[in-house]
Amino acid sequence: MDKATVHDVDVRGKRVLERVDFNVPLDESGHITDDTRIRASLPTIQYLLDSGASVVLMSHLGRPKGKVDEKYSLRPVAERLSELLGKPVQMAPDCVGPQVEAMAQALQPGQVLLLENLRFHAEEEANDPAFAKQLATLGDLYVNDAFGTAHRAHASTEGVTHDLPAVAGFLMEKELNFLGSALEHPKRPFVAISGGAKVSDKIAVLDRLIDIADAILIGGGMANTFFKANGLFVGDSLVEDDKLDEARRLMAKAQASSKRFVLPVDVAVGDRFAADADRVLTTPDHVSEGWRILDIGPQTIVAFGEVLADAETVVFNGTMGVAEFPAFAQGTNALIGLLVERTAEGATTIIGGGDSAAAVEAAGAADKVTHVSTGGGASLEFLEGRTLPGVAALRDK
Repeated sequence: MDKATVHDVDVRGKRVLERVDFNVPLDESGHITDDTRIRASLPTIQYLLDSGASVVLMSHLGRPKGKVDEKYSLRPVAERLSELLGKPVQMAPDCVGPQVEAMAQALQPGQVLLLENLRFHAEEEANDPAFAKQLATLGDLYVNDAFGTAHRAHASTEGVTHDLPAVAGFLMEKELNFLGSALEHPKRPFVAISGGAKVSDKIAVLDRLIDIADAILIGGGMANTFFKANGLFVGDSLVEDDKLDEARRLMAKAQASSKRFVLPVDVAVGDRFAADADRVLTTPDHVSEGWRILDIGPQTIVAFGEVLADAETVVFNGTMGVAEFPAFAQGTNALIGLLVERTAEGATTIIGGGDSAAAVEAAGAADKVTHVSTGGGASLEFLEGRTLPGVAALRDK
């Protein structure tokens, strides 16, 4: 990675303004149901505190649309972070303003302040320069450890870097190193697995993966569009009819490049889109009217396993079926099992954030693969080869 990190700057006695990704799921009563993102931020926070800095943390939570909405308050995060750090975490009443500035300035080395939700202000997503300057007054140095928001040019990810020296945290560094090395210098064979509902979300990714991977495995709802592009009838399955030509182009590109482009050979169909739908195995050319493809089948897992058998680098982005329905999560879970096996045998396995990361967490396999990205949209845009504003704004080494 060619970006400077917290290791490259002296933080002793400094107030560090750190962008973290504390956009965690909450239940109806406001309790955190998954603290993975909070735990992922701990190494950088602890390093800064141990190095004699005070830390001002900022994050968004949910989509309050530029207005104060108590159900999106970061107070539960402050409580959980305090438990994890084993020390008090002060909670600011807002993220800008005189009271917040006074709290930040009063911090002593080793102390932590968490700002209230950045998105309670519309100026955050608008990357308003005046708002960014207000945030910048809260620190002497800026650290971005929120890879999941790095694809957005917001006040807290890009704007503040115009007023403060800006470096990466350890989580940001880890994400860029794993994803970057997979795309630029992969150990081969390099196999990419792409799933999810829509081809339209993945066209740019697939274009790039066909250029750099040795094989591409396709699953999820997006496979239906490729089936139909090949002339198959897929019943009531989700299909993007306006992307059939794109699907044909991608398959032709892979063929012309002598890249393996592997579609499912069997599928699990349901009689409706529901968790308790009847589940029947069939082939993609025998989907009945009124039924819809909701998962890949066991023969597809065998076929995918043959491709993965000697893979040295694997990038997995997007689930193989409707993973939130247990009956139709079987393909995704079986694939995760294959990735765990490859990891144990020395392969580098990278889970590209979003639904695929959630599925790996739910399967209890997060610590059995090489790297689980914390960025959904950011991972996707990075895989596409796009410049991430939050990364580009950081100092070079």
